[in-house]
Amino acid sequence: MINSTDISFQNDWNYEDNVAKIENIVAEIESGKLELAEVFEEFAAAVQHLRQCETFLQQRRQQVDLLIETLVDEPESF
Repeated sequence: MINSTDISFQNDWNYEDNVAKIENIVAEIESGKLELAEVFEEFAAAVQHLRQCETFLQQRRQQVDLLIETLVDEPESF
């Protein structure tokens, strides 16, 4: 499992852009036009993007869980 503190996100980092990069890499690999060394380089890049996406989602899930927990713990103010 990936430690969420291992990857920090720059302000311009975007989940959807990274998913698109992964899809482009997969399409390029599947095209069969790359040499073997390039396939390994592109695969490594895709794995890096996947790890970033996984960490991003994990961090956001933790934020949502914390928000839900604070809602449950708060007494009703109605």
